[in-house]
Amino acid sequence: MTIKLCLRAWILVVSVVAAAAAQDISAPQPQTATIVGTAVDVNGAPVPGAQVNIQGPAPADRTQVSTNENGFFELDHIQPQGIYHVTISGKGFADWTSPGIILKPGQYLELTGIRLKIAEEITIVHATYSVEEISTQQVNIEEHQRVLGFIPNFYVVYDAHPVPLTAKLKFELALRTATDPITFLGSAFVAGIDQAADKYDYQQGAKGYGQRFGANYANGLTQSMVGGAILPSILHQDPRYFYQGTGTTKSRILHAISYPIICRGDNGRLQPNYSTIGGYLASGAISNAYYPESNRGPGLVFSTALVNVGGTMANGLLQEFVLRRLTPAARERYSSAAGGN
Repeated sequence: MTIKLCLRAWILVVSVVAAAAAQDISAPQPQTATIVGTAVDVNGAPVPGAQVNIQGPAPADRTQVSTNENGFFELDHIQPQGIYHVTISGKGFADWTSPGIILKPGQYLELTGIRLKIAEEITIVHATYSVEEISTQQVNIEEHQRVLGFIPNFYVVYDAHPVPLTAKLKFELALRTATDPITFLGSAFVAGIDQAADKYDYQQGAKGYGQRFGANYANGLTQSMVGGAILPSILHQDPRYFYQGTGTTKSRILHAISYPIICRGDNGRLQPNYSTIGGYLASGAISNAYYPESNRGPGLVFSTALVNVGGTMANGLLQEFVLRRLTPAARERYSSAAGGN
Protein backbone atom coordinates (compact mmCIF):
# COMPACT_ATOMS: atom_id res chain seq x y z
CA MET A 1 0.00 0.00 0.00
CA THR A 2 2.77 2.36 0.84
CA ILE A 3 4.58 1.53 -2.36
CA LYS A 4 1.43 2.21 -4.39
CA LEU A 5 0.93 5.58 -2.70
CA CYS A 6 4.49 6.60 -3.40
CA LEU A 7 4.19 5.51 -7.00
CA ARG A 8 0.99 7.51 -7.42
CA ALA A 9 2.66 10.56 -5.88
CA TRP A 10 5.58 10.36 -8.32
CA ILE A 11 3.18 9.98 -11.22
CA LEU A 12 1.29 13.08 -10.05
CA VAL A 13 4.52 15.13 -9.81
CA VAL A 14 5.68 14.07 -13.24
CA SER A 15 2.26 14.95 -14.70
CA VAL A 16 2.33 18.40 -13.17
CA VAL A 17 5.85 19.10 -14.48
CA ALA A 18 4.94 17.80 -17.91
CA ALA A 19 1.81 19.96 -17.99
CA ALA A 20 3.81 23.04 -17.02
CA ALA A 21 6.41 22.30 -19.67
CA ALA A 22 3.71 21.82 -22.25
CA GLN A 23 2.16 25.15 -21.29
CA ASP A 24 5.50 26.92 -21.75
CA ILE A 25 5.93 25.34 -25.13
CA SER A 26 2.44 26.31 -26.24
CA ALA A 27 2.95 30.00 -25.21
CA PRO A 28 6.38 31.02 -26.61
CA GLN A 29 7.91 34.47 -26.06
CA PRO A 30 7.33 37.04 -28.87
CA GLN A 31 9.85 36.65 -31.68
CA THR A 32 12.39 39.46 -32.10
CA ALA A 33 12.60 41.59 -35.22
CA THR A 34 15.47 42.59 -37.50
CA ILE A 35 16.20 45.83 -39.36
CA VAL A 36 18.67 46.00 -42.24
CA GLY A 37 19.67 48.74 -44.65
CA THR A 38 22.41 50.26 -46.77
CA ALA A 39 23.79 53.75 -46.20
CA VAL A 40 24.89 55.62 -49.32
CA ASP A 41 25.76 59.21 -50.11
CA VAL A 42 23.76 61.51 -52.42
CA ASN A 43 25.65 60.10 -55.40
CA GLY A 44 24.79 56.51 -54.49
CA ALA A 45 28.25 55.53 -53.24
CA PRO A 46 28.30 53.34 -50.10
CA VAL A 47 29.30 54.93 -46.78
CA PRO A 48 31.40 52.42 -44.82
CA GLY A 49 32.12 52.79 -41.11
CA ALA A 50 29.02 54.87 -40.34
CA GLN A 51 27.55 54.48 -36.86
CA VAL A 52 24.00 53.07 -36.84
CA ASN A 53 22.02 53.60 -33.65
CA ILE A 54 18.51 52.39 -32.85
CA GLN A 55 16.57 53.83 -29.95
CA GLY A 56 13.30 52.51 -28.61
CA PRO A 57 10.78 53.48 -25.96
CA ALA A 58 12.89 52.14 -23.08
CA PRO A 59 16.47 53.18 -22.21
CA ALA A 60 17.55 49.57 -22.68
CA ASP A 61 16.20 49.54 -26.23
CA ARG A 62 19.40 50.92 -27.71
CA THR A 63 21.75 49.15 -30.08
CA GLN A 64 24.69 50.36 -32.13
CA VAL A 65 26.43 48.77 -35.10
CA SER A 66 28.64 50.00 -37.95
CA THR A 67 28.13 49.76 -41.68
CA ASN A 68 30.46 47.44 -43.58
CA GLU A 69 32.53 48.32 -46.63
CA ASN A 70 29.36 48.19 -48.74
CA GLY A 71 27.44 50.47 -46.37
CA PHE A 72 25.28 47.57 -45.20
CA PHE A 73 24.15 47.12 -41.58
CA GLU A 74 21.94 44.76 -39.60
CA LEU A 75 20.18 45.39 -36.31
CA ASP A 76 18.80 42.16 -34.85
CA HIS A 77 17.19 40.84 -31.67
CA ILE A 78 14.91 43.87 -31.45
CA GLN A 79 11.90 43.49 -29.18
CA PRO A 80 8.76 44.46 -31.13
CA GLN A 81 7.41 46.98 -28.65
CA GLY A 82 6.75 50.70 -29.08
CA ILE A 83 8.21 53.06 -31.66
CA TYR A 84 11.86 52.88 -32.77
CA HIS A 85 14.08 55.41 -34.57
CA VAL A 86 17.26 54.64 -36.47
CA THR A 87 19.98 57.31 -36.68
CA ILE A 88 23.01 56.99 -38.94
CA SER A 89 26.12 59.16 -38.45
CA GLY A 90 29.01 59.20 -40.87
CA LYS A 91 32.18 61.26 -40.75
CA GLY A 92 31.74 64.34 -42.89
CA PHE A 93 28.02 63.70 -43.31
CA ALA A 94 24.93 65.15 -41.69
CA ASP A 95 23.03 62.70 -39.47
CA TRP A 96 20.19 60.75 -41.07
CA THR A 97 17.22 59.76 -38.89
CA SER A 98 14.39 57.48 -39.90
CA PRO A 99 10.74 58.19 -39.22
CA GLY A 100 9.11 56.26 -36.38
CA ILE A 101 9.15 52.47 -36.89
CA ILE A 102 6.62 50.05 -35.36
CA LEU A 103 7.86 46.47 -35.63
CA LYS A 104 5.92 43.22 -35.71
CA PRO A 105 7.11 39.98 -34.08
CA GLY A 106 9.59 38.21 -36.33
CA GLN A 107 9.57 41.05 -38.88
CA TYR A 108 12.55 41.46 -41.21
CA LEU A 109 12.44 45.13 -42.22
CA GLU A 110 14.67 46.72 -44.85
CA LEU A 111 15.06 50.48 -44.50
CA THR A 112 15.27 52.27 -47.85
CA GLY A 113 16.10 55.79 -48.95
CA ILE A 114 19.12 56.17 -46.66
CA ARG A 115 21.13 58.94 -48.33
CA LEU A 116 23.64 60.85 -46.26
CA LYS A 117 24.19 64.48 -47.20
CA ILE A 118 27.55 66.17 -46.79
CA ALA A 119 27.56 68.26 -43.64
CA GLU A 120 27.77 72.03 -44.09
CA GLU A 121 31.16 73.25 -43.07
CA ILE A 122 31.47 76.41 -41.01
CA THR A 123 34.75 78.16 -41.49
CA ILE A 124 35.75 80.59 -38.77
CA VAL A 125 38.34 83.12 -39.82
CA HIS A 126 40.15 84.85 -37.01
CA ALA A 127 41.02 88.33 -38.20
CA THR A 128 42.55 91.26 -36.43
CA TYR A 129 40.72 94.00 -38.29
CA SER A 130 39.82 96.99 -36.16
CA VAL A 131 36.39 98.63 -36.25
CA GLU A 132 37.94 101.60 -38.04
CA GLU A 133 39.41 99.37 -40.76
CA ILE A 134 36.08 97.65 -41.36
CA SER A 135 34.12 100.92 -41.38
CA THR A 136 36.71 102.42 -43.74
CA GLN A 137 36.11 99.56 -46.17
CA GLN A 138 32.36 100.11 -45.92
CA VAL A 139 32.69 103.84 -46.61
CA ASN A 140 34.93 103.12 -49.59
CA ILE A 141 32.17 100.90 -50.97
CA GLU A 142 29.49 103.49 -50.25
CA GLU A 143 31.48 106.17 -52.06
CA HIS A 144 31.10 104.13 -55.25
CA GLN A 145 27.31 104.03 -54.98
CA ARG A 146 25.83 106.28 -57.67
CA VAL A 147 22.27 106.40 -58.99
CA LEU A 148 22.31 105.72 -62.74
CA GLY A 149 26.06 105.49 -62.37
CA PHE A 150 26.73 109.19 -61.75
CA ILE A 151 24.47 110.72 -59.01
CA PRO A 152 26.04 110.32 -55.52
CA ASN A 153 24.24 107.85 -53.26
CA PHE A 154 26.86 107.77 -50.53
CA TYR A 155 24.68 107.97 -47.41
CA VAL A 156 22.87 104.64 -47.86
CA VAL A 157 23.92 101.42 -46.11
CA TYR A 158 23.10 98.17 -47.92
CA ASP A 159 25.40 96.03 -45.78
CA ALA A 160 23.46 93.60 -43.56
CA HIS A 161 26.06 93.87 -40.80
CA PRO A 162 27.32 97.48 -40.75
CA VAL A 163 29.73 98.84 -38.20
CA PRO A 164 29.55 102.38 -36.79
CA LEU A 165 31.52 105.19 -38.39
CA THR A 166 34.38 106.85 -36.61
CA ALA A 167 34.29 110.62 -36.28
CA LYS A 168 37.00 110.84 -38.93
CA LEU A 169 34.93 108.85 -41.41
CA LYS A 170 31.81 110.95 -40.71
CA PHE A 171 33.75 114.07 -41.69
CA GLU A 172 35.30 112.31 -44.66
CA LEU A 173 31.92 111.20 -46.00
CA ALA A 174 30.40 114.66 -45.51
CA LEU A 175 33.33 116.34 -47.27
CA ARG A 176 33.28 113.78 -50.07
CA THR A 177 29.61 114.55 -50.69
CA ALA A 178 30.08 118.32 -50.50
CA THR A 179 32.96 118.33 -53.00
CA ASP A 180 31.51 115.91 -55.52
CA PRO A 181 31.09 117.54 -58.97
CA ILE A 182 27.43 116.44 -59.10
CA THR A 183 26.78 118.38 -55.89
CA PHE A 184 27.94 121.56 -57.61
CA LEU A 185 25.82 120.75 -60.66
CA GLY A 186 22.82 120.12 -58.42
CA SER A 187 23.25 123.49 -56.72
CA ALA A 188 23.54 125.14 -60.12
CA PHE A 189 20.34 123.44 -61.28
CA VAL A 190 18.34 124.48 -58.19
CA ALA A 191 19.71 128.02 -58.48
CA GLY A 192 18.41 128.17 -62.03
CA ILE A 193 14.95 127.11 -60.85
CA ASP A 194 15.02 129.71 -58.08
CA GLN A 195 16.16 132.32 -60.59
CA ALA A 196 13.32 131.48 -62.96
CA ALA A 197 10.80 131.63 -60.11
CA ASP A 198 12.41 134.81 -58.77
CA LYS A 199 12.64 133.09 -55.41
CA TYR A 200 14.16 135.12 -52.58
CA ASP A 201 14.93 138.78 -52.97
CA TYR A 202 18.10 138.49 -54.98
CA GLN A 203 18.41 140.52 -58.13
CA GLN A 204 18.08 138.97 -61.56
CA GLY A 205 20.97 138.47 -63.97
CA ALA A 206 24.31 136.76 -63.55
CA LYS A 207 24.97 138.32 -60.14
CA GLY A 208 21.63 137.16 -58.77
CA TYR A 209 22.16 133.71 -60.20
CA GLY A 210 25.61 133.53 -58.60
CA GLN A 211 24.13 134.56 -55.24
CA ARG A 212 21.41 131.93 -55.49
CA PHE A 213 23.98 129.30 -56.48
CA GLY A 214 26.17 130.24 -53.53
CA ALA A 215 23.20 130.16 -51.13
CA ASN A 216 22.07 126.74 -52.34
CA TYR A 217 25.55 125.28 -52.12
CA ALA A 218 26.12 126.82 -48.68
CA ASN A 219 22.86 125.29 -47.46
CA GLY A 220 23.95 121.83 -48.56
CA LEU A 221 27.45 122.30 -47.17
CA THR A 222 26.25 123.32 -43.70
CA GLN A 223 23.68 120.53 -43.64
CA SER A 224 26.34 117.97 -44.59
CA MET A 225 28.96 119.19 -42.15
CA VAL A 226 26.72 119.99 -39.16
CA GLY A 227 24.06 117.28 -39.58
CA GLY A 228 26.33 114.66 -41.17
CA ALA A 229 29.61 115.10 -39.31
CA ILE A 230 29.78 117.55 -36.37
CA LEU A 231 26.62 116.61 -34.47
CA PRO A 232 26.83 112.86 -35.27
CA SER A 233 30.39 112.85 -33.92
CA ILE A 234 29.40 114.68 -30.73
CA LEU A 235 26.17 112.73 -30.17
CA HIS A 236 27.55 109.37 -31.40
CA GLN A 237 24.86 108.95 -34.05
CA ASP A 238 25.03 107.49 -37.54
CA PRO A 239 23.87 109.93 -40.27
CA ARG A 240 23.32 107.27 -42.92
CA TYR A 241 20.09 105.66 -44.16
CA PHE A 242 19.97 101.93 -43.45
CA TYR A 243 18.17 100.15 -46.27
CA GLN A 244 15.59 97.65 -44.97
CA GLY A 245 14.62 95.92 -48.19
CA THR A 246 12.49 93.21 -46.54
CA GLY A 247 9.23 92.97 -44.61
CA THR A 248 5.80 94.31 -45.45
CA THR A 249 5.31 97.39 -47.60
CA LYS A 250 3.87 99.19 -44.57
CA SER A 251 6.90 98.46 -42.41
CA ARG A 252 9.24 99.64 -45.16
CA ILE A 253 7.26 102.88 -45.63
CA LEU A 254 7.36 103.57 -41.89
CA HIS A 255 11.07 102.84 -41.85
CA ALA A 256 11.67 105.24 -44.75
CA ILE A 257 9.64 108.21 -43.50
CA SER A 258 11.07 107.89 -39.99
CA TYR A 259 14.59 108.46 -41.33
CA PRO A 260 14.85 112.20 -40.41
CA ILE A 261 13.25 111.55 -36.99
CA ILE A 262 14.79 108.27 -35.83
CA CYS A 263 18.39 107.25 -36.43
CA ARG A 264 20.75 104.51 -35.37
CA GLY A 265 23.28 105.36 -32.71
CA ASP A 266 26.88 104.24 -32.83
CA ASN A 267 25.83 101.64 -30.24
CA GLY A 268 23.43 100.11 -32.78
CA ARG A 269 20.28 101.24 -31.00
CA LEU A 270 17.52 103.42 -32.41
CA GLN A 271 17.25 106.92 -30.94
CA PRO A 272 15.84 110.37 -31.74
CA ASN A 273 17.66 111.85 -34.71
CA TYR A 274 18.98 114.96 -33.00
CA SER A 275 21.83 115.20 -35.51
CA THR A 276 19.74 115.53 -38.66
CA ILE A 277 17.13 117.85 -37.15
CA GLY A 278 19.87 119.90 -35.52
CA GLY A 279 21.71 120.09 -38.81
CA TYR A 280 18.64 121.43 -40.60
CA LEU A 281 18.00 124.05 -37.92
CA ALA A 282 21.66 125.06 -37.84
CA SER A 283 21.73 125.35 -41.62
CA GLY A 284 18.63 127.56 -41.56
CA ALA A 285 20.13 129.73 -38.84
CA ILE A 286 23.44 130.13 -40.67
CA SER A 287 21.61 131.00 -43.89
CA ASN A 288 20.52 134.24 -42.22
CA ALA A 289 24.07 135.44 -42.76
CA TYR A 290 23.92 135.32 -46.58
CA TYR A 291 20.25 135.50 -47.63
CA PRO A 292 18.78 138.93 -48.42
CA GLU A 293 17.85 140.82 -45.27
CA SER A 294 14.18 140.84 -46.29
CA ASN A 295 14.15 137.01 -46.25
CA ARG A 296 15.90 136.55 -42.93
CA GLY A 297 14.34 135.65 -39.60
CA PRO A 298 12.88 132.65 -37.75
CA GLY A 299 10.61 131.91 -40.70
CA LEU A 300 13.63 131.18 -42.87
CA VAL A 301 15.06 128.85 -40.24
CA PHE A 302 11.95 126.78 -39.68
CA SER A 303 10.71 126.77 -43.25
CA THR A 304 14.11 125.56 -44.40
CA ALA A 305 14.10 122.84 -41.74
CA LEU A 306 10.58 121.67 -42.61
CA VAL A 307 11.34 121.58 -46.32
CA ASN A 308 14.46 119.53 -45.60
CA VAL A 309 12.55 117.10 -43.35
CA GLY A 310 9.98 116.54 -46.08
CA GLY A 311 12.69 116.10 -48.67
CA THR A 312 14.49 113.58 -46.46
CA MET A 313 11.31 111.55 -46.02
CA ALA A 314 10.78 111.52 -49.78
CA ASN A 315 14.40 110.50 -50.25
CA GLY A 316 13.90 107.64 -47.78
CA LEU A 317 10.95 106.34 -49.78
CA LEU A 318 12.94 106.56 -52.99
CA GLN A 319 15.86 104.77 -51.35
CA GLU A 320 13.66 101.98 -50.04
CA PHE A 321 11.65 101.30 -53.21
CA VAL A 322 13.44 102.78 -56.23
CA LEU A 323 17.03 103.91 -56.01
CA ARG A 324 18.69 100.59 -55.17
CA ARG A 325 17.61 99.26 -58.56
CA LEU A 326 19.09 102.36 -60.19
CA THR A 327 22.39 102.09 -58.30
CA PRO A 328 24.43 99.47 -60.18
CA ALA A 329 27.07 98.77 -57.50
CA ALA A 330 24.47 98.51 -54.75
CA ARG A 331 22.14 96.36 -56.85
CA GLU A 332 24.84 93.82 -57.59
CA ARG A 333 26.12 93.71 -54.02
CA TYR A 334 22.68 93.46 -52.40
CA SER A 335 21.48 90.85 -54.86
CA SER A 336 24.52 88.71 -54.07
CA ALA A 337 23.97 89.05 -50.33
CA ALA A 338 20.26 88.23 -50.62
CA GLY A 339 20.81 85.22 -52.84
CA GLY A 340 19.62 87.02 -55.94
CA ASN A 341 16.23 88.09 -54.57
